[in-house]
Amino acid sequence: MHQDEQLSAGSLVRTWFRMLFGLTIGSVTGLLGLAAAALGTGTIRLTEYELRRIARFDRAVYTTPLGKGGCRRYLAARWLVGLLGAGVICMLLFWYAVAISMVTAWLFDGTWGLVKDGDHVSAELLALVTIPGALVIFVTTAGVPGVAALDRWLATTVLGTSQQTLLRQRVAELTSTRADVIEAIDDERRRIERDLHDGVQQRLVALGMLIGRARRAKDDEQLQQLLRQAHDTAGETIDELREVATRVYPAVLDDSGLDAALEVLAERSSVRVDIGNELKTSPGTALETVIYFVVSEAVNNAAKYADPSVVEVSLWPGKDDITIMVWDDGIGGADPTGTGLSGLARRVKAVDGDFEVTSPLGGPTTIYARLPCG
Repeated sequence: MHQDEQLSAGSLVRTWFRMLFGLTIGSVTGLLGLAAAALGTGTIRLTEYELRRIARFDRAVYTTPLGKGGCRRYLAARWLVGLLGAGVICMLLFWYAVAISMVTAWLFDGTWGLVKDGDHVSAELLALVTIPGALVIFVTTAGVPGVAALDRWLATTVLGTSQQTLLRQRVAELTSTRADVIEAIDDERRRIERDLHDGVQQRLVALGMLIGRARRAKDDEQLQQLLRQAHDTAGETIDELREVATRVYPAVLDDSGLDAALEVLAERSSVRVDIGNELKTSPGTALETVIYFVVSEAVNNAAKYADPSVVEVSLWPGKDDITIMVWDDGIGGADPTGTGLSGLARRVKAVDGDFEVTSPLGGPTTIYARLPCG
């Protein structure tokens, strides 16, 4: 507990000095901003610098796209905050200098550096200096984060979006994403039901009919022929059932990892699939599942509708995201609002990712998906 308190106190001190340094820079740039606002030149560049400064020494400000008019209004008002910050810093430095000089005088000559009354410092004079000085030091010390908060508030008010608005937008986005995920799950269930009904179930019915005919066969040759047909049908049914199970969730993803799952996907595809995976470490089961299904659906869509000669799949990591690119040289014209691609978009949005499709008529088609992995 004591160690946690020390760490917390150290963090507060470091934060305070970081804000102080940011205000010192902001006091200088405030005057530059006033000049830029008056002249109407360089306002966007200077505003971008101010936003980076606030993010570096305090917290990031979320802004709308910067325009020249908004930046000019911001810089025209920001110099007052810079002036206030300069005043706080000057008062802080002055009273700290007074306090340091008094302590130094006491350490070296036994006095407080004030007028002596015989061999003692005047108590009235000492109280007159130290009490207001201590109050001013306290107020100016507390004023540093106060001015920093005012600096951030001004940028948010003039240029950006408040935390409450961001939270409302985030809640609306999550509500929409949840509805999309539920819809995507329902679509997947309906597709699995169709696959089972139209594929596996019909083959099982045919298998049962073949077995029934074999039981009624009158000669051995007809019996052997019907049994061979039943055996072939059973094998096809098993393969189709395995395909349906893979679309539900590929077991190889858990058993052998993403690389093996993508290799199996490429082997089973009806077109040539080239895979380039630059991921050195596993991004986790949840992201691996999303990556697999994005690649699987994109490859299946290309093979089914685009008639390509090759599909190229590329995965590479970024600073805090993973990019998936699926490219094919097919006929193009893919509709992003179609069932397959819209389902992919919903799956990517469910993990706060970005999804993009470029598919001009005549091809090629490129699908990008970026998944956050921070």
